[in-house]
Amino acid sequence: MIRTPYFNWYGRGFRLRAAITIACQMAFVLFGYDQGVFSGIVGNADFLNTFDHPSPALEGIIVSIYNLGCFTGCILTFMYAETTGRKLAMWIAMVWIIVGAVLQTTAYSVPHIMIARFLTGIGTGIETSTVPMYQSELCEANKRGRLVASEPLFVGVGIVIAYWFDYGMSFVPGSIAWRLPIACQMIFAFVVIVLVFGLPESPRYLYKHGRHEEALQILCDVYDGTPEDERIAKENREVLEALKIEEETGEYKWSQLLKHDKVQTGRRVLLAYGAQFMNQMGGINLVVYYITSVLQLNVGLTRNLSLLLGGVINMMFFFGSLYPTFTLDKTGRRKPMMWGSFGCGFSMLMIAVLLSFQMRGQDDPIAKATASASVAFFFTYMLSFGASMNCIPWVYVPEILPLHVRAKGTAVGISANWLWNFFVVMITPTLLNSLAWKGYLIFMCLNFSFVPLVYFCYPETANLTLEEVDWLFYEGDVVKRSRRIAKEGWEHAEGTQPDIGVLETGSVGSKRSESKEVGTEKREHRSL
Repeated sequence: MIRTPYFNWYGRGFRLRAAITIACQMAFVLFGYDQGVFSGIVGNADFLNTFDHPSPALEGIIVSIYNLGCFTGCILTFMYAETTGRKLAMWIAMVWIIVGAVLQTTAYSVPHIMIARFLTGIGTGIETSTVPMYQSELCEANKRGRLVASEPLFVGVGIVIAYWFDYGMSFVPGSIAWRLPIACQMIFAFVVIVLVFGLPESPRYLYKHGRHEEALQILCDVYDGTPEDERIAKENREVLEALKIEEETGEYKWSQLLKHDKVQTGRRVLLAYGAQFMNQMGGINLVVYYITSVLQLNVGLTRNLSLLLGGVINMMFFFGSLYPTFTLDKTGRRKPMMWGSFGCGFSMLMIAVLLSFQMRGQDDPIAKATASASVAFFFTYMLSFGASMNCIPWVYVPEILPLHVRAKGTAVGISANWLWNFFVVMITPTLLNSLAWKGYLIFMCLNFSFVPLVYFCYPETANLTLEEVDWLFYEGDVVKRSRRIAKEGWEHAEGTQPDIGVLETGSVGSKRSESKEVGTEKREHRSL
């Protein structure tokens, strides 16, 4: 493991927790900016001239190779996260992004910009694999949903900033119209680098590497208490117990990520992967990356009007994301995922139906009216996605995974985001040109299929500690148990209470029993 410098600039308690959240949110503003900045650039006249007017297929590769870089960044996190720790990983991510941004800004050929976007993507992949995990390990269980959900909200902030910046620069002649927006992503990266200097390392990472006293002190700083405080003592005890289990069973190797053990590690890794698969295959990046091209090619609007409406549509992404940021710990994870997928599917259905009238000819008044009406359903799509599948997978992935595979499993889960992001972004230009309205039916079917998938396969994890989620998978039908626990709580849900003593206000960590027999029983139940 590598020790990183820590300057406690932010004090203790609320100020420190706020600084952690702000740094994580700023990292996701950068993520959103990177996602959105190319949307208003790919149709720029000077950009097209510089790169010799790439074909739709080549355009798809230029844009999507960034996502392939993000996938590579996830793999690197997968391999080295337990060595670097959370803070150093964030710094490394920002360095990759800065190097890539410099190369993109100075690009004059297709190979040049492709390599540059790939390098930027590596940094974003490391960032998105690390930041949600870091935030989830440094917040209370009953606030984890809102705090981690606020990160994808700020993806929307970054997208909106990038989009309106692109729109303003579209009136400026020359290459600065697209080079300056690309270069400005470095500003966010430098801000994150500075903010992270004042943040502590994840206490769970420190516990895992034997630095128990340092980890306990960080818990005291974060919660502004002493080691004797009930909350701090409970979290300290639960993490140590989880680590003891891992020591007894040995470290999980990469080949064991899909292992079927008593806490169902393999199933949970697949759930994490599936959550991010759903995040991407609902068609979000058809809108985020190509909404300007969609409005021009499929709807028939002028470029200026397409840019203007594209900016407003992307603002719906932000407004929709406000809902889970403030309510996710009350609504839970399952219900918003289901109704959000249904809303996205219905929007895609209506877009396809309305655009299909263009087969009558672009000069037909009915075709023009229905094409224009389809714009309204891009609004509803972005609101539905922002309020559900935008935020929840980023919360769900780090909290569904057990400690012994959290770093590796998070990287696997986030890699699904980037792998399928790459796939969608690469095929979209060809899809828009060849299939037109029929292409939207593909995403309609996928969104509708996510509803039963979530209902039957995904348990509710809201308001559970990360250690309680382990108990959720220990025995029985996980989905049914999670629904009962969400309604009644641990202590009243029939058949869910471990017979290891009295539960502490909803925590699976049991009180220290005075009975040696109960203590022995507890160790047996806790073993993997």
